[in-house]
Amino acid sequence: MKLSQFKYRLPQELIALYPAKNRDESRLMVVDRETGKIKHKVFKEIIEYFREDDLLVFNNTKVFPARLFGNKEKTGAEIEVFLLRELNREQRLWDVLVDPARKIRIGNKLYFGEDDILVAEVIDNTTSRGRTLRFLFDGSYEEFKNTLYSLGETPLPKFIERPVEPEDNERYQTIFAKHEGAVAAPTAGLHFSRELLKRFEILGVHFSEITLHVGLGNFRSVDVEDLTKHKMDSERIIISGEAASLVNEAKKRRNKICAVGTTVVRTLESSVSTDGYLKPFDGWTNKFIFPPYEFSIPDMMVSNFHLPYSTLLMMVAAFGGYNLVFEAYDKAVKEKYRFGTYGDAMLII
Repeated sequence: MKLSQFKYRLPQELIALYPAKNRDESRLMVVDRETGKIKHKVFKEIIEYFREDDLLVFNNTKVFPARLFGNKEKTGAEIEVFLLRELNREQRLWDVLVDPARKIRIGNKLYFGEDDILVAEVIDNTTSRGRTLRFLFDGSYEEFKNTLYSLGETPLPKFIERPVEPEDNERYQTIFAKHEGAVAAPTAGLHFSRELLKRFEILGVHFSEITLHVGLGNFRSVDVEDLTKHKMDSERIIISGEAASLVNEAKKRRNKICAVGTTVVRTLESSVSTDGYLKPFDGWTNKFIFPPYEFSIPDMMVSNFHLPYSTLLMMVAAFGGYNLVFEAYDKAVKEKYRFGTYGDAMLII
């Protein structure tokens, strides 16, 4: 498939700037692959599509305050630093993106916070935009981390064109967020409330949790027309023995396995045995899923409405079928569904 096949018209006003007032009261579009039918619901009605012993798989990654604003030495120029991942705890080394990148050179010092309480030195240019920073800090690791995070803000995607507000700190995390390491939220999980999870529990639906620390690769544009030539950024994934067992038991029982979000789909499909079962894994994945693709693990999928040309849209089209998904997106635009991170949801069955 070609990049140009993932274009559609998305009016700017349909990109959600704020989440729904209550997590489980966003809209839900249900897309049935077998019948081709499309239904319009409220998210909490998703429970109607599950029965006892089915399985929901969540991503329990936790977003950290990854966006920092500082100043360059001598010139005082404002610099935005986006923390990607910690490279070395002892040496305080971090892999980051800087903006504007052209003004930053190896050896430059950057200052953050009132009275410059945190200083970083650029020690490597890893890509045209990426850098490695060494933070110069004398206190303990805990003090350093607390200082770093106190200066950072919730890393809302750039397409949410408004300043970050205090409520974003809580609303840009799922209720099952446990393991810190993501620079973007696994957005399909944002629709689940504690009340809804309790109702699933009473119904007898099981929960399994995997971890994928979402990186900026999710938002990186695809620059090649031939999708087979696109390289995904690697992201850290962890599938515990317990998580794999829950998935494999559901598979043996022939119960439904519902992946909550594209990150869960990517994780599950990154560690499949030759006989189609899930294997425990702790490592990295750069799996890129686009049509046509044969899925081994999930039978159902929850997803938000993704932006044109995005790798997330490509994965949804692979799961739901290209023509049916684009018909659904066309309906979503006409029916004024909300798109993006804080937008409405789709369930593909």
